[in-house]
Formats: sequence, C-alpha cells, structure tokens
Amino acid sequence: MTENILKERKTLGLDTIETVPLHEIVYQRLTQALMSGQIKPGQKLTSRKIAKELGTSDMPVRAALTKLQSLRALAPLPNGSLVLPSMTRDSFHDLMQTRQVCEGAATELACKNMTKAKLQTIKKECIALTQAATNQDIDDYLMRNYTFKFLIYRACGSESLIFLIETLWLQIGPFLRQFGLHFNGDLGKILEIDFHEEVTDALERGDAIAAAAAIRRDIAEGDIFLLEHGQFC
Repeated sequence: MTENILKERKTLGLDTIETVPLHEIVYQRLTQALMSGQIKPGQKLTSRKIAKELGTSDMPVRAALTKLQSLRALAPLPNGSLVLPSMTRDSFHDLMQTRQVCEGAATELACKNMTKAKLQTIKKECIALTQAATNQDIDDYLMRNYTFKFLIYRACGSESLIFLIETLWLQIGPFLRQFGLHFNGDLGKILEIDFHEEVTDALERGDAIAAAAAIRRDIAEGDIFLLEHGQFC
C-alpha cells in the first residue's frame, strides 16, 4: 500500500520548491537600490536601520553589506556605518568606458537571443522611460533606466558578463542621480543624450551591431555630460 502511494506521488510532476537565503534576498534588494540610484552619494547606511526598513534581523543585512564592501560598492566609516565611496573624475570616466565595452557586448548577444515576448517588455519599458523624463521624475527615470537596460543585458545568456555589468553599476548607479541637478530644471532634456529609443528600434529590426552602438553612445554621452557638469571629489 505504501509503495503504491509513493509511486503515485512520483507521477504528480511537482517540482522541488527552491528557497532563497534571506541574506541573498537582502543583497538583491540593496544592489537594486544602488544600481537604480535610490541610495544617494553621501547617504550613511547602518545594518540596524536597513534591517528595520526591510523587516529582517540584523544578521542577513550584515552579510549583504559585507559582500557589497568586497565589491567596492560601499566603504566603512570610523563609526561603523557605511557610505558610498568617493568618486573622482578619473574613476568615473574609467567606469563609464568599461561599461561601454561590457554593455555593448551584452546588447549584441541579447539581440541575437531576443524573443517576441522579451522585445514587447523592453518596448513597454522604453515608453515608460521616456515618460519618466517627461514627467520630471528623476527617481522614476533612474529606476526605469536600470530596468530597461537590464531587461536587455539579462537576455545575453552570459552570467559572467552580467556579473561584470552589475559590479560596474553598483559603483556608478548612485552617481547617475546627478542628472537630476542639471538641464535647467527640465529633466525632459535628458532625452537629447538618451538613446534608449534607438536601442529599441535596432533590437526590433534584429540589428545587433546597431543596438550595441546605440547603447555605447548612450553611455558615452552620459559620461561626457557628467564629466562636464557633475560633482566629484
């Protein structure tokens, strides 16, 4: 009888439930906040404050923060809190140039792997990104910019390339908030140096070379603008 029950259970086709460690969930939340510019340069972070905001214990937050320190996304202060490391003009330019290489390669690969479903999602996010700039909402713009680009990059099929891009964004993401300080109070003008629509059009045509070139131009124009107008240590 027991043997028959076991055999019957094997035919249900149920997959094993995968559990994600809490410290990994906390790490994912923090990395998204950093990469999308939700954490501002100079903003002090403590494990206690973050744990309270996320509704978790202190331990998984400490583990996540330690990992972010190892990736040079956060730097310790003498009082035990953490802060974004100082950014020099040379460091910023170096990171942006490296982004062009990695993100251009990821976009080219993604175009070759693109499906209709993924493309539809990217097109919707492209429209939302334009709308965020038009609405003068820097927080929404930065989040949409992050979402739009990583929808593309995660379609590239290379885990190692995604890791490199995420590591770059952990350092550069918060400093992209400086876009909101310029354009004479009209964030909509950022669309003059933003080429997400060109990227989307190229992906829709299946033109991998053009899509990669548009992504690289998008990054390069942002680099030039912030080197001229941004604030660095």
